[in-house]
Amino acid sequence: MSAHLALDESEPAVADDGVWLTCIECGETFAPFDEIRYTCDDCDGLLEVRYADLPTWDDFGAGGSPESGPYGVWRYSAGLPFEEGVSLPEGGTPLHYVPSIEEDVGVNNLRIKHEGMNPTGSFKDRGMTVGVRVAEEVGVDRLACASTGNTSAALAAYGARGGMETLVLLPSGKVAAGKVAQASLHGARILEVDGNFDSCLDIVQDLAARGEAYLLNSLNPFRLEGQKTIGLEIMERFMADEGTYPDRIVLPVGNAGNTAALYKCFRELREAGAIDESDVPKLTGVQAEGAAPMVEAVEEGNDEVRRWDDVETIATAIRIGNPVNAPKALPGIRETGGTAVAVSDEAITEAQRDLAEEGVGVEPASAASVAGLRKLRESGEVSADEDVVCLTTGHLLKDPDAAYEAGGDPEPVPNDTEAVLEHIDEGSSVGEAVRRQASKVADSPLLPALVVGGLGVAYLYRKLRSTE
Repeated sequence: MSAHLALDESEPAVADDGVWLTCIECGETFAPFDEIRYTCDDCDGLLEVRYADLPTWDDFGAGGSPESGPYGVWRYSAGLPFEEGVSLPEGGTPLHYVPSIEEDVGVNNLRIKHEGMNPTGSFKDRGMTVGVRVAEEVGVDRLACASTGNTSAALAAYGARGGMETLVLLPSGKVAAGKVAQASLHGARILEVDGNFDSCLDIVQDLAARGEAYLLNSLNPFRLEGQKTIGLEIMERFMADEGTYPDRIVLPVGNAGNTAALYKCFRELREAGAIDESDVPKLTGVQAEGAAPMVEAVEEGNDEVRRWDDVETIATAIRIGNPVNAPKALPGIRETGGTAVAVSDEAITEAQRDLAEEGVGVEPASAASVAGLRKLRESGEVSADEDVVCLTTGHLLKDPDAAYEAGGDPEPVPNDTEAVLEHIDEGSSVGEAVRRQASKVADSPLLPALVVGGLGVAYLYRKLRSTE
């Protein structure tokens, strides 16, 4: 571990009520609220929020049980900079069972932490409840972010709740309609930039440096404080249900804020004595093949991430080529024994469908975690005896166009009950006939030729339909 990611430093004189900022690159410390800063004054390194007193499970409620107190981010206020924040409220998201996927992937236990059940439909709400509270503390009245969509929706909602002006910069034509609609309805000023997400972030950082707005991307260290409560909820809930902690947490990676936040969560729990080193889950990042700079760095053993200027994937929420939290996230992956993997858009869509069949509706970027787990299980990187949690970060309705494309087509029917029944019966009989014929084909020596042509089942279906 980097010397400046360790949490054994003494409380510095600049601390405010036991809270301060530390640069992870040079170790310089700063007061948390006397000035607005996002990076180190001396070396421009990333900052982390530090605490004089780290809480244990008992500090979050009697016995540290999820049932022992109110749900949500502020249940964990003993590990946050304030007792309460600008809240909608957020957190307390479900840890779903998905037995069919668990059996198909072949792991001992698989649970889905569905962050799409937050107020604006993504994990970003956890960071905003803390970040907007800090904005109040430092006395700003204009908030800003660059976004692939989810950040803008969350910032607009929490900014509106806090009575602050909100600016969101989006890459033109690259953000799902559901997310733009949220930001617009919550009253944000939406600025479409002729560039990608990383270009938007460059501009927002310039605006923040000029004092024109308070930046609430995950470069802001207080954002990650709210997001680390994902890890606290996973650990508490999994222990309550399974009597153990998960072996591995698999999560989508865009700007790598959640990876960094979870790593900080586990470092704090370990330093406080709440968990042992052996209890720390392996952090495993998943990116889309068209936007995988973190995977490249992990696979090549690089200490830094190379910026990808051209990125493209159906998973708009992780279409990011320069993850700003890589200096915090890369050590998190490596030092927990995790890894990173890139998956195709086709694999992401398949995983999205699989989750939907379990009743868990997520946007494409969320499904990357399940697609990544499947790929790692097939390669043997993940073993059959592991207990795994996959993080899904955003709700299905964040990207309705992608959901529509991944789902089945509507079937036009006449305005008549008997005709509807006939159509239903016809579809059922055709579907059953296709399944029977496909089963026969599977046992046939012609199967390789049909697979190569990609036409076998489709041909049977059309043939049967034409003879009805």
